[in-house]
Amino acid sequence: MRILTVHNYYQQPGGEEQIFATESALLETRGHQVHRYTIHNDRVEGMNPLTLAKKTIWNNDVYRDLRAIVRQERPEVAHFHNTFPLISPAAYHAMKDEGVPVVQTLHNYRLLCPNALFFRDGKICEDCLGKCGAIPGIVRGCYRDSQTASGVVAAMVNLHSMMCTWTKTVNVFVAYSHFALQKFVQGGLPEKKIQFKTNFLHPAPAPGTGRGGYAIFVGRLSPEKGLGTLLAAWEQLGGKIPLKIVGDGPLAPQVIEATKRVPGVEWLGRRPLEEVYELMGEAALLIFPSEWYETFGRVAIEAFAKGTPVVASAIGAIAELVTPGQTGLHFLPGNTQDLVEQVEWALSHPEELMQMRQAARAEFEAKYTAEENYRRMMEIYTLAPHV
Repeated sequence: MRILTVHNYYQQPGGEEQIFATESALLETRGHQVHRYTIHNDRVEGMNPLTLAKKTIWNNDVYRDLRAIVRQERPEVAHFHNTFPLISPAAYHAMKDEGVPVVQTLHNYRLLCPNALFFRDGKICEDCLGKCGAIPGIVRGCYRDSQTASGVVAAMVNLHSMMCTWTKTVNVFVAYSHFALQKFVQGGLPEKKIQFKTNFLHPAPAPGTGRGGYAIFVGRLSPEKGLGTLLAAWEQLGGKIPLKIVGDGPLAPQVIEATKRVPGVEWLGRRPLEEVYELMGEAALLIFPSEWYETFGRVAIEAFAKGTPVVASAIGAIAELVTPGQTGLHFLPGNTQDLVEQVEWALSHPEELMQMRQAARAEFEAKYTAEENYRRMMEIYTLAPHV
């Protein structure tokens, strides 16, 4: 099969970039011809704001480029990951006009919320969900703390809603969790157009031993990831178990400050993936304290692959991923005391924790391998022309 993959890279590398690369590589290892069309956000630097706004809503250069690529490469399906802000929804229309079915993976909630997170001022916010215009998000400047930028995002979504871009040029949307799928249905996407497929790892790392005697957090250091709750819990734990924090982001100064006053907290910054896997595998627990509606939570299945139980906040897709008492534990999102109690329970039940390690790896092998997800991907590609 000939497949065109489309992705707009962010300024900072993140989960979408890794997924895009992993899925493309997997398809190639299975003998498919993959043509990658990518644009990086570094092109935004120095761009006139009005020009950027126009390209976000409709990038005619991309429209022409993609039609030319389709005529040359003749893909049988186009798999989109991200079009925001520079590729624009014009790319879907290019595929429609060339007769190429479109599959769009839903990595975030951009179609339903200007900042794509459903998170504002430290808490969940659904004020724009299902409402035409996203007026609350514009007024509050939810995207980049700017009313103008938020207005551009809302204009892009609303204009293309009126043009039926989401319903007539996209054949299939892919949601990584049942929670996210239902949010998009609630926001107005046709349920019949949304397919469920989990994320996956390729290649899969080998299990670790869990004998490192520490807990670990891996992710972006930002408010929606629950860093405040995590650090407050470790302050209460008082050094009962060390905590290694891997990642970077706007809350790095807060983490650095915590390393100076909270016993056992260590900040490792960004680390290569191989080193992250090694750290995960030796950890007794991975803490996943997010306070927003994660669409999936790749870090959790990375922990499962290493056989490491996950202590996760019971919110959004994370609640689906982690089965309490089997592959980890749940705690109430944002509840420091509950997180402390779950960690203390894990530390006082080493036999149960060891059983969870075995169950976590078994869960990975049953649901999140390349083989299982390749099979599901092919089902979706085959379905796309008929939706």
